[in-house]
Amino acid sequence: MSQSPPTVPVCYRHPGRETYIRCTRCDRPICPECMRDASVGHQCPECVAEGRRTQRPVRTAFGGGAAGQRGLVTKTLLGLNVLVMILSVISGGGEGLAGGGWGGLLGGYTPLIGWGANYGGDPELATRLSDGTIVGGIVQGEYYRMVTSLFLHYGVLHLLMNMWALWVLGRNLEAALGPLRFLGLYLLSGLGGSVAVYYFAPNALTAGASGAIFGLFAALFLLLRRMGRDTSAVLPVIIINIVFTFAVPGISIAGHLGGMVVGALVGTILAYAPREHRNLVQGVGMGAIFLLLIALTIMRTAMLSI
Repeated sequence: MSQSPPTVPVCYRHPGRETYIRCTRCDRPICPECMRDASVGHQCPECVAEGRRTQRPVRTAFGGGAAGQRGLVTKTLLGLNVLVMILSVISGGGEGLAGGGWGGLLGGYTPLIGWGANYGGDPELATRLSDGTIVGGIVQGEYYRMVTSLFLHYGVLHLLMNMWALWVLGRNLEAALGPLRFLGLYLLSGLGGSVAVYYFAPNALTAGASGAIFGLFAALFLLLRRMGRDTSAVLPVIIINIVFTFAVPGISIAGHLGGMVVGALVGTILAYAPREHRNLVQGVGMGAIFLLLIALTIMRTAMLSI
């Protein structure tokens, strides 16, 4: 009785390809194209995908994951700031522009009040621009200025300094916190600076991401302390920036310090939230700070309108 020759195994995904390699999980034959390196041997694409679905994602001590490693929020914020600068310069200067057009690129370029610079305003006096637009300021309901002012800068030098700081700080903080937590920290810090300006210098025309940057510095210091890391490289930079804030004329003291205070509050919540209830504590804490800033803004408007 004659015996049939043994059958050569073929790849289960490519029947025309002979192979003697098998998946270490399901034992199905796989060709070199379908092999996926594993800790022991090789696995097929289906087993790799199944392992990823059941594997718990790796998180940092503060909730950051793989998405934060790409720094997408940091890059997006940087791109928005640069784009707004380009558009505001191309717009031609207009009302409130010192130096005019491209002539103010090295400094002295005052963001158009019509572009959304932080301006508290006089409750009894609205500003009329050359094109007929009436600007009332925050006190007359233009609350958007507290956010739009974060993306306007006093010239390219001002922009470059803030964007360099955002690039250095943002990538590390976003990797540690994750995109959403980092974005919340940035925006709340910037909003905190805007609220502080509204309280202490309501008729000043201010702009820039400096309040948010100061908040990032404060949060970074607290996160490093929480992890027991050396802060000797960060603390002198913070002190120098505070000294410059008071020593250099024209810098918004309220904006810088307001952003730093709020950044410290948010950083404390992010750093010391208990792991078992981390998301809940961080979300509620940041939400409470946001509501507090809104309440302070409403109170300030009421005070100025009396």
